[in-house]
Amino acid sequence: MRNLVTALFVMLLATPVLAHHSFAAEFDITKPVTLTGKITKIEWTNPHAFLFIDVPDKQTGAVTNWEIEMGSPNGLTRLGWTRTLLKNGDEVTVEGSLGRNKSNLANARSVVMTATGKKLGAASSEGAQ
Repeated sequence: MRNLVTALFVMLLATPVLAHHSFAAEFDITKPVTLTGKITKIEWTNPHAFLFIDVPDKQTGAVTNWEIEMGSPNGLTRLGWTRTLLKNGDEVTVEGSLGRNKSNLANARSVVMTATGKKLGAASSEGAQ
């Protein structure tokens, strides 16, 4: 019996966390945003990949670093992404939705690579509300 309890306990610890935030709780679909800037960091992690870009203000020139949430690495791969597709310093334009509770946060619908004009979907959970 003790072995059974131990085995069940180990299985519970090994089970991945299934909780996931709601898109509508974190992002506002009524506030679209288009951001153009240079990549400063890419996080290819589960459950979401993140892109960080420096976006200059068109009037003041002040640069703000934006955190861009995308879909899972698996979802991005199915859309043609690879870990090495984008690099720090590459310029991109991101279209998406503004974050609700954190400044400089957005959820990407698409990412356009400025150098090539290639547009890729961002595996957003926007449509899965």
